[in-house]
Amino acid sequence: MKYSLKIKTLGAALLACSILSSCTGDFDEINTDPNSLTEGQLDATFAGPAFASALYAGIHNGSYSSPGVDDQGTWGIATGILSSTFIHYLNCGYGTERNAFVNGYEGRGWTRFYTVAVPAFNNAVKASAGNAEALAVLKIWKVFMYNQMVDAYGPIPYTEAGNGKEKVPYDSVEFIYEDFFKLLDEANATLSSSSVTTVAAFQPNDRVYAGSVDKWRVFGNSMRLRLALRISDKDPAKAKTQAEAAVAAGVMQTNDQGAFFKASNITPNNLNMIVNSWGYTMTASMESLLVGYNDPRLAKWFAPIDTGVYRGQPVGGLEDQFGTTKFSAFNNDVMGNGAANNLSESKNIEIFMASENYLSRAEGALNGWNMGGDAKTLYEAGIRLSLAQWGITDTAAINAYIAGSTLPTLPNVLTVYPTLDLQDIPVKLPVAFSTTVANQRTQIAVQKYLAIFPESWEAWADLRRSDAKVIYPVLNTDNTDAGVGKSLMKRIIYVTNEYSSNKEAVDDGIAKLGGADSGGTRLWWDTK
Repeated sequence: MKYSLKIKTLGAALLACSILSSCTGDFDEINTDPNSLTEGQLDATFAGPAFASALYAGIHNGSYSSPGVDDQGTWGIATGILSSTFIHYLNCGYGTERNAFVNGYEGRGWTRFYTVAVPAFNNAVKASAGNAEALAVLKIWKVFMYNQMVDAYGPIPYTEAGNGKEKVPYDSVEFIYEDFFKLLDEANATLSSSSVTTVAAFQPNDRVYAGSVDKWRVFGNSMRLRLALRISDKDPAKAKTQAEAAVAAGVMQTNDQGAFFKASNITPNNLNMIVNSWGYTMTASMESLLVGYNDPRLAKWFAPIDTGVYRGQPVGGLEDQFGTTKFSAFNNDVMGNGAANNLSESKNIEIFMASENYLSRAEGALNGWNMGGDAKTLYEAGIRLSLAQWGITDTAAINAYIAGSTLPTLPNVLTVYPTLDLQDIPVKLPVAFSTTVANQRTQIAVQKYLAIFPESWEAWADLRRSDAKVIYPVLNTDNTDAGVGKSLMKRIIYVTNEYSSNKEAVDDGIAKLGGADSGGTRLWWDTK
């Protein structure tokens, strides 16, 4: 893969300007010949547009207004067919539901990341030279967007990504995580001591926080808490230090601090554009939890197949195994295209929800970390925040859910196919907080799995890290690699093109991975 700094990166910045921001008249001439730009023209006026492109591409979304550069299928293939399917947030009917890598789907997210997101990000850094606050925000966003990739693939091009060379080395997961914490430390130091409240260079183009210094600072510390838990089995001492530092510095505590990309007619919510049109449905794992718990989010997320009746599709079915059986679709009013066919342009894209922090802090409290509260209080606060995010405001209903004693249920599909291997319900605990630590850990994992929905990249990483049994094994597997079978996929395999164009680096990456380039090899932090 070739990362052409002089063509692709500059073109990405112009793409961002043309679709996301208010550009000066000079850009009309520039846009007619993007390849005529030089790196010297990446001045401060490009910082905001390039950052805007890095934000949108960094969450694996693409615009139909940029044909030939990116499109909404990026989400469908990188997120829908891979991470969302692996963790049963949805069912797509593609081979990946049986743990198979087919048709090169593993390459879509990789290619778009390194040819759109990374070049735009690098341009934003160059254009922000001398602007301490802008560079601090960029450090935080670098951690976020690269974290999704390193947690999906393992060792990846990082330090030299976008260096303009054909041969780009891979860095180890451990090295990248070490740099993540360094970048977040630096960003927090800069933003916490800054006298400005808004990064003016980003404000018109930042569709997440409108350049707010404080909100980006809180986002960065929330990322630090997330990553601290990720390494908690590998390096407990460092995890404790980083988690306590994050909470002390301030993590998200309210939903208005949460990170959501504000969708528009030019930067649509790809999930909302294609989830129903591609045939994604509710899964048996989600049904078991939501129906069994009488979860008030159920009706927000999914549509019944009949009055009050929901049916989730088991993941891992054979081709055409379920024929014309009807399964619950995503609720159009919240997740789909909507009656007016414009929700994809108005429904914001979930990036990082504040509720996650409370549930992470609850787990940290069980670890003996100073999380500013006890596990039960933090656990219940996280649930309340998630319900509020989805418009659940009835106090009695919220309290009833938190105190609920009902258990996850057998999937409705068993009434049609009674011999399916779904009798062993994965979660055997109620919502009401248990009295034993082992059960409490599982309950936290379950509620985090629901609270993070539909942001599947983090949910997938957290399930691998926690090893909590939250979802069913797949019914069938097409993957015979060691460590895969019917279990949760451990990683995404490397891109075929990398073997032909960057083979020496890929081989080194596999050596750093410490196992075969397969979906069964655990990452550095995934120790159990």
